[in-house]
Amino acid sequence: MKTKILALLCAVLMCSSCKDYLDIVPDNVATLDHAFTNMETAEKFLFTCYSYMPNPADVHNTPAFVSGFESWSFKNNMYYFQLNGSATAYAYQMAAYGQTSESPYFNNWSGGNGGTNLWIAIRDCNIFMQNIHKPTDLSDALRARWIAEVKFLKAYYHYLLLRQYGPIPIMKDNIDVSASLDEVRVYREPVDVVVQYISDLLDECIPDLPSVIQNETEEMGRITQAAAATLKAQVWLLSASPIFNGNSYYAYIKDNRGQNLFNSEFDVSKWEKAAEAAKDAIETAEGAGIELYTYDEFSNYTDSTKLKLALRFRMTKKWNSELIWGSTRGTTGLQQLSAVRTKSDELSSVFVINSLAPTFATVERYYTNNGVPINEDKTWDYRNRYSPYEVESDERFYMKEGYITGRLNHAREPRFYSDLTFDGSLMYGKGFLKAPEKDFYVIQMKKGEPGGVFAKERHSCTGYLPKKVLNVETTWDKDNRFTNKEYSFPIMRLADVYLMYAEAVARGGQGGDLATAVGYVNDLRERAYGDRLHGVNEAWLKADNYRNILNERGRELYWEALRRTDLIRFGLFTSASYLWPYKGGVMGGIGVDNRYNVFPIPATDLSVNGSLQQNDGYKN
Repeated sequence: MKTKILALLCAVLMCSSCKDYLDIVPDNVATLDHAFTNMETAEKFLFTCYSYMPNPADVHNTPAFVSGFESWSFKNNMYYFQLNGSATAYAYQMAAYGQTSESPYFNNWSGGNGGTNLWIAIRDCNIFMQNIHKPTDLSDALRARWIAEVKFLKAYYHYLLLRQYGPIPIMKDNIDVSASLDEVRVYREPVDVVVQYISDLLDECIPDLPSVIQNETEEMGRITQAAAATLKAQVWLLSASPIFNGNSYYAYIKDNRGQNLFNSEFDVSKWEKAAEAAKDAIETAEGAGIELYTYDEFSNYTDSTKLKLALRFRMTKKWNSELIWGSTRGTTGLQQLSAVRTKSDELSSVFVINSLAPTFATVERYYTNNGVPINEDKTWDYRNRYSPYEVESDERFYMKEGYITGRLNHAREPRFYSDLTFDGSLMYGKGFLKAPEKDFYVIQMKKGEPGGVFAKERHSCTGYLPKKVLNVETTWDKDNRFTNKEYSFPIMRLADVYLMYAEAVARGGQGGDLATAVGYVNDLRERAYGDRLHGVNEAWLKADNYRNILNERGRELYWEALRRTDLIRFGLFTSASYLWPYKGGVMGGIGVDNRYNVFPIPATDLSVNGSLQQNDGYKN
């Protein structure tokens, strides 16, 4: 009954979920009798609390990837996502219209269909908090740090559930095994209450967290003050967003106590709190030495190549200067899906899948080299963007001079060339860090060429691939050897927080400063273009219902598992004003019901706990 919330809350002292820990004790000994015997065993339980974190680089099990319509994939002329032969296209189906309460995709409430039971994660965090006083060989300082880390993880798991389901129960402590049925059948708390709880928990943990990780060999990926401050900013940004701030769609959702679970009244002070939290996160991060990543390692490189490498490495350089918090999980599957065959003798490689295709909406979102949208640049031939184009000499550092490619690839901003692979583009990488510019691989993706169609499910259906997530040191060859160079997939990085602050201030966060917000955006654009000639102003931040900020996030943070949440926050995920193929089950795409902005509570859990109220639009 682990899948039912009743059992989750009653099984306080049972550690059947602590599989990692069970491996280190005798089979006939209760786990908790030994879990906190000393510092060593307590640390193992600490890592158990970390173990529930979703892998953000797992395309198949991360709804934020493909359900935000950043990439697409084909098999047998059908839209769907495939990874390692699996046809369980949860994210694509969810993006289209297919979420149900009977068998919900990415079920992080009770587990299943690509999801992890996060209530078990929170339960184990509570077990840790209840028992960490026991080890006698643990120093007060280290104990305080571990407690702070677990408080962060509790906040993080609550935040993931909040982002997914809206109002949720708050599990400050595990319920005693002797509790009555009424005590076990907990209620969901209003969104505002959950937000404040998470925010307060983060405030508690920040003072006892390290500002930087000192032992990089053993502790990278652990929580720091900057990570906690950034999570607080994310929580308030979500709270201030239209999905949870003045959304009339959820105005009538009440539990059986008569408690409103969503606040339908707009509150501008939430944007003020979001701006203040983002500013604090920036100051905390910068105080710890975190800064926008730039590349200046080899003096013999041209400025163009250094710029390309700075933009590539902002994502894939392990533990780079911009990273606030990164994942220690693997990126092999992601890189295999994104790699492109560069030579004909690589066609036999089953590891170069070559199929994760950025959508044309993504491709067209990048600006021209003049720093404006392609449909607004009077010097750019938008009408004929899909016609053939011969690469000119001044573009030779991004594309092969004289190569016939698509006009869509002509005269685009540097991030376009650093983030995307396409026919005629130059590939810096495959293990070569110091190769001169003349030795860059020329990508060939036309029919019959190495990067073109190999099998129906092993090619890019749009002609583009996400170069951004492919480490330059990752290699592959004709002998089916795929040597993956891992990196710390960014969960939080400074560029994101800059844009969070800009959005919060632009939307009414009076605790912030518009000039400062513009400065943060222009810092990003300076890095993106290699100069400060493409800056924006205050009017740009507020134009078109803040869509400029959303689109800038789409360019700077492309393929960092943020787009789906961004579309929901901006009211576009379900909207008819933002369509993609098969959205709503229709080839051209249609708007869908607003219920899809949040997930349904699994029907099995509703049947066990009568205090839970289903989200509007889903069957109880």
